[in-house]
Amino acid sequence: MNTKDEIELLINRYALKNAVEHDGKAKSGAILGKILNERPELKDNIKNITELVVKVTNDLNKLSFDEQRKTLEERFPEKISEKKETKQKILPPLPNTDKYPLIVTRFSPNPDCVLHIGSIRALILSHDYARMHKGKFLLRFEDTDPRLKKSVLEFYDLIREDIEWLECKWDAEFIQSDRLPIYYEHVKKLIEIDGAYVCNCDPLVFKDKLLACKPCDCRIKSPTEQINRWEKMLEGHYKEGEAIVRVKTILNHPNPAVRDWPALRIIDTDKHPHPRVGSKYHIWPLYNFACGIDDHLLEISHIIRGKEHYTNMVRQRYMYDYFKWEYPEAIHYGRLKIPGATLSKSKIIESIREGLVTGFSDPRLATLIALKRRGIMPETLRKIATEIGPKPVDSQLSWENIYATNRKIIDKVSNRYFFISNPILLTVREVSKKISQSIPKHPDFPERNKRIFKIVPIKKAIKLIISRSDLEIIRGKKHIRLMGLFNILIDEINVDEVIATYRGESHIEAKRANSPIIQWVPEDKNVKTEVIMPDMKIFKGLSEQSLEDEPINNTVQLVRFGFGRIDSMENEIIRIFYTHS
Repeated sequence: MNTKDEIELLINRYALKNAVEHDGKAKSGAILGKILNERPELKDNIKNITELVVKVTNDLNKLSFDEQRKTLEERFPEKISEKKETKQKILPPLPNTDKYPLIVTRFSPNPDCVLHIGSIRALILSHDYARMHKGKFLLRFEDTDPRLKKSVLEFYDLIREDIEWLECKWDAEFIQSDRLPIYYEHVKKLIEIDGAYVCNCDPLVFKDKLLACKPCDCRIKSPTEQINRWEKMLEGHYKEGEAIVRVKTILNHPNPAVRDWPALRIIDTDKHPHPRVGSKYHIWPLYNFACGIDDHLLEISHIIRGKEHYTNMVRQRYMYDYFKWEYPEAIHYGRLKIPGATLSKSKIIESIREGLVTGFSDPRLATLIALKRRGIMPETLRKIATEIGPKPVDSQLSWENIYATNRKIIDKVSNRYFFISNPILLTVREVSKKISQSIPKHPDFPERNKRIFKIVPIKKAIKLIISRSDLEIIRGKKHIRLMGLFNILIDEINVDEVIATYRGESHIEAKRANSPIIQWVPEDKNVKTEVIMPDMKIFKGLSEQSLEDEPINNTVQLVRFGFGRIDSMENEIIRIFYTHS
């Protein structure tokens, strides 16, 4: 017999399980499907069943995740054991590992900006593959462009800090601006074996020849003449833009960008000094030459990078063929799109320069330093990088994916605290005794220290602070439960004060009365708190005094508000950067 109570029990069972499995947000459609699958006869009354499912789901979603989980454990413990176990994803095997006595990978940032979330795949996959094969992971700063992609001294250290935060410890570090003599040595050898030449053609003339698949006048000169030109470059005979070293390729290659690609150029370092070596050098290698030489000399076995570098591999292979070197295994993964995230370093720097954001740690940015400040955990980014892996197809990552992964990690370590935004006074009358309550800092870890509240009535009245947003919850309701404290009866709701009467501490009575549950803080023992949101909007309010016990950098959960990371405690104000719900 399908009584209303039986059906409501069935709906609650599936709704609570769905909510806990989906981070506190039950989906009415999925719940309805489960119910009809178990009880197909209910389809005859589908309209009323649907309305009831929607009502139960909406009411359930008003509860905090902790309350949902606790209710599920108390009422339907068998559903806890049904939760699906997810296997941790592992990386696919590297190709041709048996060819190399030692697997060596590298991460090669340009220190012209801090790292952002788009950098994590190359970094984490390169590191983890090296560790999987008991190999070596190298950090190499590619800083050979003092003019356009200018390196900045502070970025070297900031990048190191980002890598350490992601727990990708490197075995050795190289900085390309220290290696100019090595590049000079190899370009001379390349010219001598007729694999490169010095070109002083007008750039427009050279372009016309290149597009016509014809050699320029410089290309056909002998290696002896080319060495002479190279020495003149070293002596400063040519100025910026007057000569360039090119690597010879087939002139009819289908991709014009591959044909006789540029390897080294002259830069006026009096105008554009390098931040590390100043004006010591005036001939600087371009990316493909320096990168190609270093990958061989540092014995890189596997290169893991984006597919936009595929053409660079084609270019570098010509140089490798001249030197009779074997090219490393190259893995080119697809592009990663993150809607709402700016992954252009130039745009990030421009936004700071124009004052659109406050700095590299501004929560509106997707830099690693900003994600760290918000409370996104390194383990989260590591799991995401592994999940996406090195597959060649393009991928899209949403902030919801990031938050869902991060929530599972920080939920266990984040203690719970009351936070009241937009506060209003609550006066509770007829309190005839001192109130002492201890509330666990985390419902799953009762062994952690408690939050202790001691409230002494004055003339049988106590004063608390609640949120104005909760007035919508309690309006029209007589019986209210103050979370973790006691029950009250609402007498009056005024502009600046809510007046209520003490009703006792019984949980059972609150359940019977279907009482809304609201949070609170004592009027005399609280701490000013500011929560900085991802869009830089600031919520100002009051938190319970126990929050002051938490160290800076800890993540916490502000009950019914969301997770956040404690950024500072100054001038008697706790500032928290909001992480997610």
